[in-house]
Amino acid sequence: MARRKYSAPRRGSLGVRPRKRAAMFIPRVRSWPEVDFAEPKPLAFLGYKAGMTHVIMIDDRPGTRTYGQEVHVPVTVIETPPMIALAARFYIPTVAGLKCLTEVWTEPPEELQVWRRVKTLSISEEHKKKALSILEAHKNEIARVSLLFASQPRAAGGLSKKVPDIIEVKVSGGSTEKQMEYALNALGREIKVNDVFSAGQFIDVIGVTKGKGFQGVIKRFGVKELPRWHKHRKGSRRIGSRSPTAGALSTVPQPGQMGFHRRTELNKRILMMGSDGHSITPSGGFPHYGIVRSDFIVVKGSIQGPPKRPLVLRWPVRPPAWLPEEPPKILYVSLESKI
Repeated sequence: MARRKYSAPRRGSLGVRPRKRAAMFIPRVRSWPEVDFAEPKPLAFLGYKAGMTHVIMIDDRPGTRTYGQEVHVPVTVIETPPMIALAARFYIPTVAGLKCLTEVWTEPPEELQVWRRVKTLSISEEHKKKALSILEAHKNEIARVSLLFASQPRAAGGLSKKVPDIIEVKVSGGSTEKQMEYALNALGREIKVNDVFSAGQFIDVIGVTKGKGFQGVIKRFGVKELPRWHKHRKGSRRIGSRSPTAGALSTVPQPGQMGFHRRTELNKRILMMGSDGHSITPSGGFPHYGIVRSDFIVVKGSIQGPPKRPLVLRWPVRPPAWLPEEPPKILYVSLESKI
């Protein structure tokens, strides 16, 4: 009977491929949910991970053993400074999918330093009039309306950078005409996280995980180490065989990049929201981040990435069967030092 060369991988699945470094530091949202609002509003927001603490709350999940009782819950604090709408994009359907018909830009504030991120800005009056004329001629063909948002890192307490992060967010709710009107009226205005989400709801968190560099198969996939007492063996922290055929190499654990992967956390619940960062900052500040100075949200559980990591918060694409009607009752928030 042949001896088993390696055990089954414990760390994740081999189906999550390719295991390489994320292509973009700010993840692009690849899919959007179909949410029907009474009035148009964006479906995502950008935040920065501050750190973790814990709260004591009343469990409001029906059917659980601790329903109606006080429970201890670990939470993650995400600072969400207001974002500024820079441009509106309008898409039309084609054979190859959605195609951008035109976009309308506005003059960004000078202190935002958008020119460091976008080298060429189409903000002239001629370009704006041309874009609006194209939009008026094809307004019946518009299939999607999106907004380009720029974050304000200077408003965040734990960031030292000045260059804003730019994301594209779909606008949903109401008719297409209302969405177009909302997008054009939102140009140049600040959008807060309260305008997108509410306390108690579920969201998806998209971000890049913590990078761990080039690692071997034992740390990367959890492969069992081979016996060391064979002096003729070429090594113990390796797999026994890569298989004789080339087609099987894709399913065999191999060393490579570990961490700094783009991942999506589904259905993370917002427990509380606020605008006074000092009410959530622990004594001495969050390790490797500092003090929260702007708007923030508190999410149940842990979130991928280290402190200061930019995260895209999106309405859930697969919402759970149970949807809370109101935010949970928070009895205590730990502000003890985390250092």
